Amino acid sequence: MEGDIALLELRKINSDNYEECLNLRTIDANEDFVDSVAWSLAEAWVFYDDSHPFAIYADNVMVGFVSMYIGENNPQIINFMIDSRFQKRGYGSAAAKLCIEYLCKEFNARRISLPVNLENRTAQKFWSNIGFEITDDMEDGYLYMRLYIPEKYV
Repeated sequence: MEGDIALLELRKINSDNYEECLNLRTIDANEDFVDSVAWSLAEAWVFYDDSHPFAIYADNVMVGFVSMYIGENNPQIINFMIDSRFQKRGYGSAAAKLCIEYLCKEFNARRISLPVNLENRTAQKFWSNIGFEITDDMEDGYLYMRLYIPEKYV
């Protein structure tokens, strides 16, 4: 498995991969917690100056999707999902770390935020394991988690 994770990458959504991306699905238990890829891509199109949607690939196979938002000097991971066919293989943790690296390298992120549904304990635990901390910030039923980047990594 370690070899698969080493070949994980973020690729921009384009005319070659958007249809495949639209077919990504999460497990039924998470459907209420994760926006559809179509919704996320529409949102990224509307906020195109500040949105960065990517397909997540492992060994040239699309395994997930992420949309990141950069507006107002507040880098965020907005939507993040690994397709149900590829869950429980370590792709989520590795892809989350890739997103953090991308935001640090491309936007000099010192703090990264992400919204998590208040009831989605699985996602809260997942992001806590990556290093994000639960905050008191709430918006529309979403709890914000934050990761503070040590200066030596920026």
